Amino acid sequence: MTTDLQVQVRLAARGLARANLVHAYGHCSARIDKDHFLVCAARPMGTISPGEDGVVVPVSGPLPEGVLGEVRIHQAIYARRAEIGAVCRIMPPQIGLLSVLRRTPRPRHGFGAYFAPGPQLWADPRLLRDDEAAGKLADRLGNGKAVVMRANGAVVVGENLVEAVALSWFLEEAARVEVGLMQMGEDGDHTLLNADETTARQVTAGRVYERMWEYLTHADPKRQPDCADVRWRKI
Repeated sequence: MTTDLQVQVRLAARGLARANLVHAYGHCSARIDKDHFLVCAARPMGTISPGEDGVVVPVSGPLPEGVLGEVRIHQAIYARRAEIGAVCRIMPPQIGLLSVLRRTPRPRHGFGAYFAPGPQLWADPRLLRDDEAAGKLADRLGNGKAVVMRANGAVVVGENLVEAVALSWFLEEAARVEVGLMQMGEDGDHTLLNADETTARQVTAGRVYERMWEYLTHADPKRQPDCADVRWRKI
């Protein structure tokens, strides 16, 4: 594990907080190798200081002391999907509002297209603090990019932290559009992208994820050491 990975996790945590995608609760992690990952410090993500390291967690086995109970979700996802290099446990407000209605955003614009036909819903509002529940949530996620938790936020995954953080923003933006159309009474099928439009909008070329990462992390205090030119790596 490199120092760069510790810095990336901190930047991701603070960026998600500035974007109002987490508050007192939430966590993010990045895979180190097939057996380990790095999770951010167990603090409100916006308060994680430059130089404050996260904790290395095994993909299989008990959580290290001081690691939040719901980090079992990360374990379960990494164990099931070898291609996943990062997990974000987020608490976005519009997603939360939709989830109370047992709804998730549908592909109505470009950002929503990335989750087509829509993220899965985990209908149990209770906290996931045991291995069995975490495993069932990971199974519900399946091969998707996100799973929405009823009245309890969402989990977003990616090949690396840049992708997972960008998709976290995309998910909340898709929910904002969904809620807005509901308020206008225009949330029927007539406002959905068709299959060709949805496929055409699932673009990753042109630094789509990287530009969103830069947007969400650029406001880190310029005099802090974590704001060096960190190179993200594909895990």
